[in-house]
Amino acid sequence: MLHIRVSTPAAAALVAVVLLFAAGGPVSEVAYGTAVTPASQAQTTTHGSPYVATHLYFGTGRHNGEPPITDDQFMKFVADVITPRFPAGLTIQEGRGQWRDKTGSINRENSYELTVLYPSREARTHDPDIEYIRNLYCSMYGLESVGRADVKAQADF
Repeated sequence: MLHIRVSTPAAAALVAVVLLFAAGGPVSEVAYGTAVTPASQAQTTTHGSPYVATHLYFGTGRHNGEPPITDDQFMKFVADVITPRFPAGLTIQEGRGQWRDKTGSINRENSYELTVLYPSREARTHDPDIEYIRNLYCSMYGLESVGRADVKAQADF
């Protein structure tokens, strides 16, 4: 490994320019030893244990002139329905969504993204809970769907 000693600001600037052109990337990654290499990429994926990150996408717009689902209504749904099924924790992010409904109309609405993480070995156990959450939200508010994305993850807490 090449070690570089920089003793003056002018020398630091010169070394930064040389490293930028020699390494073909940002100087900070090279100079501070944080550049991602194939070896370090493999290393970062081994931290933690195998988990599944399930993302659910809840819209708040309703059909037939019904008022949108309020923050209070959504948070009550989280407290009463979701939290009992995932008491270890969850994350909610507010967003703005867009989707095409079954009539072909494009709908824009405020939305929520809910993320729950659980060990991969518990995926089959949690699947009925997740489907229950999706189906109940749709039936309660007359919606067409709640989006779902399951992603393999490595997690450590």
